[in-house]
Amino acid sequence: MLKTETLAQTVREESESVARIPWYLWCAALAVTSATIGGRWDVSWHESIGRDSFWTPAHMAIYLCGVLAGVVCGYLILHTTLGKPPEIADSSVHVMGFKAPLGAFLAAWGGVAMLTSAPFDNWWHSAYGLDVRIVSPPHTLLMLGTTAVEAGALLLVLAAMNRATGQTRNFHHLQRLLLYLFGLVLLAVMFFCTEYIRDVLLHSSIPYFAVGIGVPFCFAATWKASHHRWALTCITAIYTAVTIGFILILPLFPAQPKLGPVYQPVTHFVPPEFPLLLIVPAVLLDLFWARIGDRNRLLVAVVSAPVFLLSLLAVEWPFAGFLMTKAAENRFFATGYHPYGAPPWSSSVTRHFIHIAHGALPFQGLGLAMICAAIATWLGLGLGDWMRKIQR
Repeated sequence: MLKTETLAQTVREESESVARIPWYLWCAALAVTSATIGGRWDVSWHESIGRDSFWTPAHMAIYLCGVLAGVVCGYLILHTTLGKPPEIADSSVHVMGFKAPLGAFLAAWGGVAMLTSAPFDNWWHSAYGLDVRIVSPPHTLLMLGTTAVEAGALLLVLAAMNRATGQTRNFHHLQRLLLYLFGLVLLAVMFFCTEYIRDVLLHSSIPYFAVGIGVPFCFAATWKASHHRWALTCITAIYTAVTIGFILILPLFPAQPKLGPVYQPVTHFVPPEFPLLLIVPAVLLDLFWARIGDRNRLLVAVVSAPVFLLSLLAVEWPFAGFLMTKAAENRFFATGYHPYGAPPWSSSVTRHFIHIAHGALPFQGLGLAMICAAIATWLGLGLGDWMRKIQR
């Protein structure tokens, strides 16, 4: 009888802890998820079909993020300002006469920016071509808006998690949600690096320099802010699993190019390239930072940079060689898929490395990458320390 009552009490406490996670945090996580799926889907749409219309499902998934963030966080701001509910008002900040958690203001601005970019982007494509460059004024505004929504969602979850330090079960639920969001942030970082981390570049210093700027910063901030022993392993597992998921799922759906010139006979959606093996440096840094992560920030950054880059180089260099072989042309490693506009003589189709550095150049590039990685780690640790203090 006692055992049954104890079990019932445990289940009841668990249910209550889940319920204590505010609804708007789930909405914020859903908004970021929608933008992540839509962004990757949109790239595949451009590579497989071209920009045939503004009203594509990929675009709608992207702008759903803006709608969710704008409506939910706008409501949260008005509700907190006018209704002053104690559970939210006590953890809010004042901005221009309005009152709400800091993350709500940032995510609401991001949602408005994303929705503003939609008609601007449609006009831009009508004026300058259906499939113009990725970096354009409307795309830049869209990326800024998406980044603001992601940052706002992180701040909302962080503030709730930091306030729940004494509530063990609730804290762990919020911690898992935070790691999930950081995993999507890592996906966004790697998405922005896409042009510089292509598999045909992996025998040059270019991808390691690009990754060395953004990933250590994300790693350091995540490890500090999340209070989790295996934080980096968790977020790189999310990055790897989601990317492989896109590789396996996208080619299941038919697609046909609607713009020219068409060099490749595309019949299904083109998936992304296989993810970088970031899981290896992530595990090593989790183990390493468990011992020295709370010591002098500059020392940790200087020592961590070579651990990150050399471990990544050790696994990625031989793996890149494998990706150039016929054995990698299958559904899992996906090296046989090419955008319809890729010429038959391009390096991605003929499968050969480009920009291969010789002599001292690789060492110079890696040395510069290590300096950037050390600076990024130092900044990320500082940001993570600040994140630990967020309560509003």
